[in-house]
Amino acid sequence: MTTSAESPEGRPYAAHLVGSVPLADSETVFRTVAAKLGNHLRRIPDGETGIRTNWIQWQFPLLVEVPQFESADEPAGPFGARLQLRSGASGDDIVFPDLGYRDAAIESYAVFSRLKREGVIAERVRFQVCLPTPLAVVHIRFIPRDQEAVEQAYERKLLEELDGILEIVPADELAVQWDTAVEFSILEGLLESFLSDPQRDIRERLVRIGDYVPEAVELGYHLCYGDVNHRHFIEPVDTTKLVAVANGVCEGVSRTVNWMHMPVPRDRGDAAYFAPLSELRLQPSTECYLGLVHITDGVEGTEARIAAAREFVTDFGVATECGFGRRPAETIPDLLELHANVSAPI
Repeated sequence: MTTSAESPEGRPYAAHLVGSVPLADSETVFRTVAAKLGNHLRRIPDGETGIRTNWIQWQFPLLVEVPQFESADEPAGPFGARLQLRSGASGDDIVFPDLGYRDAAIESYAVFSRLKREGVIAERVRFQVCLPTPLAVVHIRFIPRDQEAVEQAYERKLLEELDGILEIVPADELAVQWDTAVEFSILEGLLESFLSDPQRDIRERLVRIGDYVPEAVELGYHLCYGDVNHRHFIEPVDTTKLVAVANGVCEGVSRTVNWMHMPVPRDRGDAAYFAPLSELRLQPSTECYLGLVHITDGVEGTEARIAAAREFVTDFGVATECGFGRRPAETIPDLLELHANVSAPI
């Protein structure tokens, strides 16, 4: 499998930031990333700073306040206490408050735009907005009986917030990434779900929310096996399930998929992990990013994983497995430099 982006000097053709960068605020993130790694990136996220650092955890206090929900009668799930619909309530009754994604993006874009005008951020770089899949938020916090109804309502609200972002951020400056993690917990059989055919149903949902993003806006997917205390919820045997999801999405959407990101565990530099990548069938212009950058073994370990991956996939960029949100802020500059040291400038 190759992409339209060729890699000069034999190095991976670019770097990608998954989302969270736990610095003080979005301006600090933009300035730090642009200085350390800007020549290697096509997009820059705002770092999901403050209450957004720990991915979707900041959504849970909002859910508790929805009048149609109550604490579940059933035992807690693997991610903690769960909610259910109140007796007599239906999915049509659910009224969510503002989820915060629109407001955060608009506030950060104002900073991004100013820094572009000042020349801090290159003109070609897009503003990256990372959104969770509706399935993720709902599966973690609701009992299976009510997941389908709540998911439909949450998806409507989240896409409404995306519409609000599209009203403010010019399409030719915007890139939207769908964070796809809980789906793999379902596919691995770790999380109870209402889905009757998880592989088919997950593909349909990822295609639907991908097609919602206008063609002029860049679209990407971050495929993930979780990052709780720097550990996956299960160690992937290999890239088989990642490849299946990536292929299904790229085949199913009616628009361009601009990038696809897949994780690589720190201790997996073996051929067996990467071998399924030979079956990767992305769209011709889709950038493939492999999350094989690990600060624990630096350039040497990262380059060893790059060499192992190249046996099965020709061209790709580099990234970490997940966002930086659970990482001490003082380690961020070195981690950004590591990305630059193992990838080619654009």
